[in-house]
Amino acid sequence: MESNTLGQALIFAFAAIVCVMGGFFLNRILGRQRVSQANKDAGDIRELAQREAETIRKEAELQAKDLLLKMRQDFERETKERREELSGMEKRVLQREESLDKRLDQLERREKDLTTRQDVLAKSEATIKEKEDELTKLIAQEKERLHSIANLTAEEAKQILLRRIEEEMLNEKAMRLRQMNEEIKETAEKKAREVISTAIQRCASDHTAETTISVVQLPSDEMKGRIIGREGRNIRTLEQATGVDIIIDDTPEAVTISGFDMMRREVARMALEQLIVDGRIHPGRIEEVVEKAKAELEKKIKEDGERATIELGIHGMHPELIKLVGRLRYRTSFGQNGLNHSIEVAKLMGIMAYQIGVDVKTAKRAGLLHDIGKVVSSDVEEGTHAIVGARLSRKYGESEDVAYAVESHHGEVEMNTVFGILVSAADAISAARPGARAESMETYIKRLENLEKISNSFKGVEKSYALQAGREIRVVVMPEKINDDEAVVMARDIRKKIEEEMEYPGHIKVTVVREIRAIEYAK
Repeated sequence: MESNTLGQALIFAFAAIVCVMGGFFLNRILGRQRVSQANKDAGDIRELAQREAETIRKEAELQAKDLLLKMRQDFERETKERREELSGMEKRVLQREESLDKRLDQLERREKDLTTRQDVLAKSEATIKEKEDELTKLIAQEKERLHSIANLTAEEAKQILLRRIEEEMLNEKAMRLRQMNEEIKETAEKKAREVISTAIQRCASDHTAETTISVVQLPSDEMKGRIIGREGRNIRTLEQATGVDIIIDDTPEAVTISGFDMMRREVARMALEQLIVDGRIHPGRIEEVVEKAKAELEKKIKEDGERATIELGIHGMHPELIKLVGRLRYRTSFGQNGLNHSIEVAKLMGIMAYQIGVDVKTAKRAGLLHDIGKVVSSDVEEGTHAIVGARLSRKYGESEDVAYAVESHHGEVEMNTVFGILVSAADAISAARPGARAESMETYIKRLENLEKISNSFKGVEKSYALQAGREIRVVVMPEKINDDEAVVMARDIRKKIEEEMEYPGHIKVTVVREIRAIEYAK
């Protein structure tokens, strides 16, 4: 039994040794495998790191290329802007050089004129000196002759000599004054011609004669029937509300608005275009749209006035004057648009004022406002448009130089300032351009204005419109002041006054309209 136990112990010992040896060799084998796996993982990591490094390098290269391209584009753009700036500076330098050359030429001409005048004065002084020497000799000779011939006292001889000297000096003075006046006149005329020719060359404006019709395009000929309305009530309402003639004829897709008053014609055009777009055309809507068109026209008038002052560089003008300037757009003088004419006169004034060395801003203000009285002269009983314009200029804070230039530009007041003379010259230049004015147009408009003026002179008249090129006058009376019988009498009285005070071809139809309306609003 002890032998069995010992054998088992040996077996256990041997097994333990085998297990230890197996474990040792197994750990060694596993260690080698781990080392191999670690080496493999390290290689993969190294390869991955190399790939990432390569990717980073390529990205860095691309970013560097993009940055380089952007820097190059920025450099090229900055270079281009710099070149353009240098080019602009070069142009401005050239312009300044040209301006300096012109000024230098002017200074040289003035220097030549001064040199010539100095030479003339030097010659005059030399001549006077020679004359004085001759007079001294003559006086001495006369004294000797008087003493030898005449039995005169020294005082008597002195008086005779003085009288002779005075006569000779007066003759010499008269000759010199006449000569100097002729030289000054010649120089002044030459200078005036240069100033005016320079102003005309630098201010070449286009001119078109204003007409008395406006054309409104229609989307289709079917719209004509809607504008006329049932039994013509729409077109009658539109004509009565605006004071113009609406002519609907065979012209395709077009309606003609006829009227001598440009503001009425513009209101009618704006209202008709809005009605066509809106599509609702009936008497109530027509009156509403006409009132809206009048408000829009007032806004447009203010914008036209502001645009004119900005164009001319005029600042600080009273808002009411700016509105009156804008209203010149709808005034004509012999067919020439009033606002265009005033702007041109202002530009001419500025150029001529610069040429002769007076204040350019004052000159431009006077030129722009010189016809401002025409806007309100029909509403004012006293004074011509020049007088009324000066009154308005003073009322709204313009300087006395501007007001006096406006007042005197037609010679109704003596021209005591250079601005009045410049306004008169610029006004004449603008009006004298070929095609600038049409005499027949002005005569025609004056006749229509007189026709309305006669009608408005009667009491109870609310408004009156000359229609059909002056062949009809439509008078709207206030129903609370004029009854039906008085309306009949008024039509006859207007007819008689027209026959007495006006000359016209054919006949004129007088229509007195008395209308009563009752208006209530449902709330």
